[in-house]
Amino acid sequence: MRLYLVRHGVAQDHLGGGVTRDSERPLTEDGTAEMKLVAKALGKMNIKPDLILASPLVRTRQTAQIIADAFGKEIILADALAPAGSASLVFKTIAKHAASHGNANQIFLVGHEPDMGMLLNKLIWAGPECELPFKKGAIARVDVGDMPPTGPGILKWYMPPKIATSLLS
Repeated sequence: MRLYLVRHGVAQDHLGGGVTRDSERPLTEDGTAEMKLVAKALGKMNIKPDLILASPLVRTRQTAQIIADAFGKEIILADALAPAGSASLVFKTIAKHAASHGNANQIFLVGHEPDMGMLLNKLIWAGPECELPFKKGAIARVDVGDMPPTGPGILKWYMPPKIATSLLS
């Protein structure tokens, strides 16, 4: 199973203008444009998601929708990917939805930092001294044999948006 951990794109960094809660913060115009380029780069890499799971917060829903639109997929909102979700709940959510989607093999998980970095640590069985922070709009691919993982996953690559967009030139 290939897991693609995605941190949401650049979002409005403050409340105001009708945004009264952190959960309502949308992507900025630049964040939206950058994520469209990242999605295009994924297509150029022949990556096609079977399943896209996303945190219910606005900025992650928007990020996931950009990816979904690029590949003609739908997103599934998953509370497990909301801030401060537990890895064990994420693993259960992946297993449940992968099975109900024809044993999906390429699964995108769209969430937040520091959660994406901590989830990556859990997937590759890294110790607490290993810090893998995600830039906004970054994606990491981790291959796992099963879900929940019974052995360490393999980090295949980590791609910040600047590298993704450089693939388009």
